[in-house]
Amino acid sequence: MKRLIRLRKLVTALIMAGLSLVALTGASLAQQADPAAAAILVADDVRLTGDDQLIASGNVEVMYDGRRLQAREIIYDRENDQLILTGPITITEAGETMVLASSGAMDRDMHNGLLRGARVVFDAHTQIAANELARVNGRYNQLYKASVTSCRVCDSDKPPLWQIRARRIVHDEKEKQLYFDNAQFRVLDTPIFYLPRLRLPDPTLERATGFLVPSLHNSSLLGFGVRVPYFIKIGDHKDLTLTPYWSTKSRTLEFRYRQAFRTGRIEFSGAVSSDDISTRDSRAYIFGNGEFLLQRDFVLRFDIEAVNDNSYLVDYAYSDKDRLDSEIEIERVRRDEYIRAAITQFHTLRPGEANSTLPTTAFNGEIEQRYRPGSLGGELRLGLLSHGHIRSSNLISDGPDFDPFADGRDVGRLGVSLDWHRNWTLPGGVLAHFQTGVAVDTFHINQSGATSSSSATEVTPSTSVVLRWPLVKSASNGASHVIEPAVQLSWVGGDNPNIPNDESTRIEFDEGNLFAISRFSAPDRRERGLSATYGITWTRFAPKGWQTSFAVGQVVRKDRQLEVNGLPSFTNTSGLRGKYTDVLVAGQLKTSNGLIFTARSLFDGAFDTTKAEARASWRNDLAKIGATYIWLRDDLAENRPGTISEWAFDASYRLSRHWTGNADWRYDIASDRSVRAGLGVIYTNECVDIELSASRRFTSSTILAPSTDISFTVGLRGFTTKTRDKSYVRTCRK
Repeated sequence: MKRLIRLRKLVTALIMAGLSLVALTGASLAQQADPAAAAILVADDVRLTGDDQLIASGNVEVMYDGRRLQAREIIYDRENDQLILTGPITITEAGETMVLASSGAMDRDMHNGLLRGARVVFDAHTQIAANELARVNGRYNQLYKASVTSCRVCDSDKPPLWQIRARRIVHDEKEKQLYFDNAQFRVLDTPIFYLPRLRLPDPTLERATGFLVPSLHNSSLLGFGVRVPYFIKIGDHKDLTLTPYWSTKSRTLEFRYRQAFRTGRIEFSGAVSSDDISTRDSRAYIFGNGEFLLQRDFVLRFDIEAVNDNSYLVDYAYSDKDRLDSEIEIERVRRDEYIRAAITQFHTLRPGEANSTLPTTAFNGEIEQRYRPGSLGGELRLGLLSHGHIRSSNLISDGPDFDPFADGRDVGRLGVSLDWHRNWTLPGGVLAHFQTGVAVDTFHINQSGATSSSSATEVTPSTSVVLRWPLVKSASNGASHVIEPAVQLSWVGGDNPNIPNDESTRIEFDEGNLFAISRFSAPDRRERGLSATYGITWTRFAPKGWQTSFAVGQVVRKDRQLEVNGLPSFTNTSGLRGKYTDVLVAGQLKTSNGLIFTARSLFDGAFDTTKAEARASWRNDLAKIGATYIWLRDDLAENRPGTISEWAFDASYRLSRHWTGNADWRYDIASDRSVRAGLGVIYTNECVDIELSASRRFTSSTILAPSTDISFTVGLRGFTTKTRDKSYVRTCRK
């Protein structure tokens, strides 16, 4: 009985000692081994030598709480309180980190000891190989004559693509850091540079202070330069990235700050530059955004966009925006309620536009509430809309309504609406929708000029009936056809008030508003009178995944839509001018192999094209290809003195297992010149990312000049990024 008790103690001690070895894997031990927890020791042979040694040999495995220790033989020497391991030795935990060794000797708690011929593998990707691994104080792993790489090593006679060799590497498991003494960075075993001291984060650490991947850039505007990002972990929920960019013509400091809160997050990015291409002493920009969850389901959002030089964003390729907008808004969305209030500040960067005559500050508010009256049926919608915009200009002269930048007027409006909606299903499967309501809008204008009123109020009653008749047919080949003709009859009363058109200057006529009562973008204008709309859609679903759709429609009015003083309500190219609008034609094709083609066009009475756009894209495992075409007729009312005809092309193709090429091109057909072009190639495997790209901007203006940019970036996978797509990982030939 006494011998059996000692044997149990020795087995327990062996299991406890073997389990504590997982500290070598680089993951902190969450708790000590619990003797009451389930533990399993498996071996071909277990024997006791005297009272001092327990020997487990032959395919030895110790499993406990998801951890596994494997060895050819394990000897526990009770007298010396020592654990002797005979390899090959493998220690794994949670499938993330693995320690391999040929042999070793450790104390029972595995706080101190030595492993020979050791390798530490992080996340089955990055590995450290060393002659010896010393365990110190249960926290540090010291690896001597070591090398680290994330490249696949197939032949011991061939070096990896890159590696870092060091006299000693210290792995701090608590801080998850790697410290290198006398480190050499080698490419194909050729030393590239030497560092007496180097610190890198443990590959299992998601965020750590240190340098990120540098990149080289060459620009015809900025010259040759290098970007070296430095990431600063301020805490668990905030960080700062500083990126010095030094080129032959520019000294720039870029930054990005991020912070997460319990109920929201913020992010700011920007840069400050002193360069030789501008007359300013310094140029700077800042972009920022944030979102916070408030009480009672409200959401607060904000974004900030500011720059002190009109060409700065384009010169440094930070953004192509030529009108900046900064906004703060609060919003709440519920099943039967929508509330939004926002203040927006605009700033134009376009040549020929002045911020003094641009509506630089705008206020918007909206409330919509839905009710379902039991006796009346259907749905009641009560809405409240408010808007105001302010120009800093003191001009009183009244320019044309399509040119709001020639005035200094300020506009405010308030609108209230009440609508009732109800649906019925008629005999034969016809779907009917009825809508009626009334809206009251009041306007106040400062600096309105002589041709418009300083205030106005308009009452607008409306009613509409829409009939749809969906027809479904299944063909013998398994395809399904859905045909839905639709017709609408609507009436809108009242007259457009004698106020300038500041908001509804750009109108789009498409499938989304074909059956709308009014297609103006704001209530300062409404389509009035009696009108009818007809349209038909056809959709085909093929059994092999093909889908085809086609839609056509038109609006017919009793009277021409006229604005105040006899001027037309719509522009020439809006497609909505006259008693008969342009015919809207739209279609889409989707195939099972990733091809998508979408097109939309407007045709006038002579069947000449007014507007046209098309997009074709194809995507599979190897390629992503897309092409876009747009055609717009000239229209001074839309600030378009000439016809626009452009096409754009973008593509990415995986040339081989590790090489991917990409290209983009934007071409102005009307001017017969290129606008922008780019070409790049990327090499990717399990341990490195190499990207080379070149782009050319051909456009020029009073503040912009054509430029060419070339960039080169090398990223080491395993520390900077991880290879989630296993198709890039190289394989070893057997």
